[in-house]
Amino acid sequence: MKIILLSGGSGKRLWPLSNDVRSKQFLQVLESPDGRKESMIQRVVRQIKATGNADGIVVATGEAQAGYVKDQLGKSIGIVTEPCRRDTFPAIALSCSYLASQGTDANEPVIVMPCDTYADDSYFETVCRMAEAVKRGDEELILMGITPTYPSEKFGYIVPEKGAESDGKAMPVERFTEKPDVATAEKLLAEGALWNGGVFAFRLGYLMNIVEKYMPGKDFKQIHADYEQFPKISFDYEVVEKAKSVGVLPYTGEWRDLGTWNTLTEKLPSTTEGEAKLHDCENTHIVNELGIPVLGLGLKDIVIVVSPEGILVSKKSDSEKLKSLL
Repeated sequence: MKIILLSGGSGKRLWPLSNDVRSKQFLQVLESPDGRKESMIQRVVRQIKATGNADGIVVATGEAQAGYVKDQLGKSIGIVTEPCRRDTFPAIALSCSYLASQGTDANEPVIVMPCDTYADDSYFETVCRMAEAVKRGDEELILMGITPTYPSEKFGYIVPEKGAESDGKAMPVERFTEKPDVATAEKLLAEGALWNGGVFAFRLGYLMNIVEKYMPGKDFKQIHADYEQFPKISFDYEVVEKAKSVGVLPYTGEWRDLGTWNTLTEKLPSTTEGEAKLHDCENTHIVNELGIPVLGLGLKDIVIVVSPEGILVSKKSDSEKLKSLL
């Protein structure tokens, strides 16, 4: 199977305030099994490689971030740079055309996944099962469904067909619901709905047929040059919701989306990173990349991020507003 990792250039807001430098997924603050520090993207790649089933990993990212990908992941990882931001469908389409240009067979299973997910190893075992489901032909498009732990308003929901059970095969999908209110989410949970974890599996040829509609007869270099001709639309809207044959495989282990500073700080091994101190503080984190000291006094539920690209001081509960404000 081939893996496409969606990095910061693929629609994620950059770290922490700048539009053109890097994203927090490259910040080496997570603890690895050997006790060293690793970034989100390093952690995900390490876990993918541990399955022994991925024979190629491609990172879709912005041009400004390509250097960080090379520095952290090495030369064995393919890099596809987006000329501009066009959301997740164009990023995935460009990455698939790159795989095709490298001689990947049209029947090869391709997995698309975000690089800012924090999960245990069984998550990546589920990814391998998704590839097997594609090979079997369970459905044209396979999604990972995260078993919900509460009626969330932040995630989209996947509703399997009534009475469908996962016996090792993908369950047919009845419908999707985008970010409902709590009351609707509670009803969805009663129907056995799953969170949409943003992980997709399909044969390369399936997606390339869709690319052909927008870029007929064009190879990877031509598609890259004409990238702005793609519609600015998400993969969910352009592909998933239009697909005729969709299945879902459930995942029940640990899963967190580390896309906001609030969720990321929950997984940091220390409340301070860099030259920083906290005094009389509660549920507060400082991440400092500068050589000047930062001191937090009497703070509660706060995240402070200090870097050459910008300074962020936020209530943790408000940190998810950063993307819309920028």
